[in-house]
Amino acid sequence: MASISLDGVSKVYSNGFQAVHDLDLHVDDGELMVVVGPSGCGKTSVLRMIAGLETISAGTVSIGDQVVNDVSSRDRDIAMVFQSYALYPQMNVAQNIGFALRMKKMPKAEIAKRVKDVASILGISDWLDRKPSQLSGGQRQRVAMGRAIVREPSVFLMDEPLSNLDAKLRVQMRAEIARVQKRIGVAALYVTHDQTEAMTLGHRVAVLRSGVLQQCDAPQVLYDRPKNLFVAGFIGSPAMNLFEASVNADLSSVNLGSQKIVMGSDVVASHPGLTRYADRSIVVGIRPEDLHAASDARPGEPFTGEVEVVEALGSELLVHFSTDAHIIQPESATKSGSDGTSDEGIEASVDCVARIEPRHLVRIGDKFTFSIDPNRLEFFDTTDGTAIWD
Repeated sequence: MASISLDGVSKVYSNGFQAVHDLDLHVDDGELMVVVGPSGCGKTSVLRMIAGLETISAGTVSIGDQVVNDVSSRDRDIAMVFQSYALYPQMNVAQNIGFALRMKKMPKAEIAKRVKDVASILGISDWLDRKPSQLSGGQRQRVAMGRAIVREPSVFLMDEPLSNLDAKLRVQMRAEIARVQKRIGVAALYVTHDQTEAMTLGHRVAVLRSGVLQQCDAPQVLYDRPKNLFVAGFIGSPAMNLFEASVNADLSSVNLGSQKIVMGSDVVASHPGLTRYADRSIVVGIRPEDLHAASDARPGEPFTGEVEVVEALGSELLVHFSTDAHIIQPESATKSGSDGTSDEGIEASVDCVARIEPRHLVRIGDKFTFSIDPNRLEFFDTTDGTAIWD
């Protein structure tokens, strides 16, 4: 078993484009690290440099105690799972899983034993005689995982392995990957653009933007204490609501458009950095799940908006509403990359979102009053987007 270390790693392509900037990252033995970010942020370049599929422009990559910059991919003792299953159609499941072992001239009895053990771990023992064409997408992905695991590698690399599956299968396979990784206990690096996958799978999550590491921490820390606007807008679904605001001179409240949220001394005590922003503009963040219907009588400050759209999801309502406060949104909200936009800058957003309980009657066009606990507010500098804490 081995760890993965990247020290000052950069990647510059022949056309001059720098995909990765001076990256420091360490994956402990037995840890599942997820690298997440929008399309084009450099996460696949990171994985390919670890795998030896891309040359390293600067810095060092180590697996265990060995620097592997000049070690060929086949000699790095790694296994990879890709988006495409890349199974041999003419071979059955057992033959696909054991193919790499046969190439190593391993004894047939040992191959059979390893294939059987891996099939048991993945719950695919009943499929060993089937051809890939007889399997579903989720089943094929399990076979692709088995082909990687059977080699008993020191390092396990996964490049968006679930992106070709439907939503239900992705949920099932996330749990499967977490269970299998825990059982085999190797260092694993998982690349995805899906922050839900990142939050549910990773022991730690590294957030990349334009090749620069923004924050690396446990999922709950990323959610509770994002270091900047980009991380705040990327982590969480729906994304955090971000407003232009001003702090009163006495630090007693913040103004979001015409609405005032009284903060109280405890908010300032937990964010002592706010004292530098008296009578200044800041960005205030409110997560959708921290906006509650005022009629629920939760302690908090009122915040009113005009309902634009209501999404009834059964267990909850997502209420999209507008206010006279200026809403901003780092383009990390395009985290799926589905619209092809860049991840640079801050642009205007159409509305904000509250996540409330489904029993409330909410209609389009209503003036609806929410309640927000001031202790749940997040604060950011308007110039560089850094979080305001100390």
